[in-house]
Amino acid sequence: MSDFSTLIMAAGKGTRMKSDLAKVLHKINDRPMVHYVIDIAKQIDSQKIVLIVGHQKERVISECQQYNIEYAVQEQQLGTGHAVMMAQDIFDNYNGDLLILSGDVPLLTSNTLLKLINTHNENNAIASLLTAYLDDPTGYGRVLRSNEGLVERIVEHKDATEEEKKIKEINVGIYIFKSKLLFESLKLINNDNVQGEYYLPDVVKLYVDKKEKVVAQIAANFEETNGINDIEQLKVAETILKSRS
Repeated sequence: MSDFSTLIMAAGKGTRMKSDLAKVLHKINDRPMVHYVIDIAKQIDSQKIVLIVGHQKERVISECQQYNIEYAVQEQQLGTGHAVMMAQDIFDNYNGDLLILSGDVPLLTSNTLLKLINTHNENNAIASLLTAYLDDPTGYGRVLRSNEGLVERIVEHKDATEEEKKIKEINVGIYIFKSKLLFESLKLINNDNVQGEYYLPDVVKLYVDKKEKVVAQIAANFEETNGINDIEQLKVAETILKSRS
C-alpha cells in the first residue's frame, strides 16, 4: 500500500445538535465522536493524522490531547475545500496520498477505508471517492459514471435533472487524493455559489474536465458512512457501536 495520511474535518458548529458544544465533541458511549474517527485513522496506519479545528478549537484540541496528531485551524467555515486548504503548510513536503474524513462519521470501519485506498492504488487514480447506494437518495449529491465505470460528475440534488435524480449512488464526502496535486488544484476552484464556499467536489470536477482518472468505491452499507447531524442520529450510532463491541 502506498503512503497516505489522514485529514479529519472537525471545524463545524453542528447547529442541528441544538447545543453550543462543538459537533465533534458530542459523546457516543462517553467518548467524543471524533475519537472514533481518529481511532480508525490510526488503525489503518495513517502516516500523519491532522485534525482541522475551528469552532471551540481549544476545547477540541484539549479533548484530543491523548493522541499524537497535528492540527490545522479553519477560523472561518468556508466549505470543505477551504478546510483542506488550511492544512497545506503541514503537507508542503509530503508526496503521499491524502485521505479525507469527517469528524462526525464515527461508524466507519477499517475494512471500508482500506477498500477505498486499495481501489485508488490499483487504478492509479488522481482521486477516489467513497459512495453508497440509497433507495431514497433525496438531498444527496449523485455520482454519474462513464460507460467504463469512472466518475464523470458529482451533481448536487438541487442541480440534478429529473433523470439524474433517479440515480441511487450518492457521494458520502470521503475521498483520497494525490496530495501534491490536490493542493495545487485547490488554488483553481472558486466560491461562485449560493453559499460563497469552496467545495471539495469542485476539485473532482476539475480532474474530470481534464480527463484525469477519478474512481469510486461503493461502501457495503450506507449506515457506516452516515454523518451524525442531530441527537436522534447520535443515539442510533451509540446503539450500533455498542452492538459491535
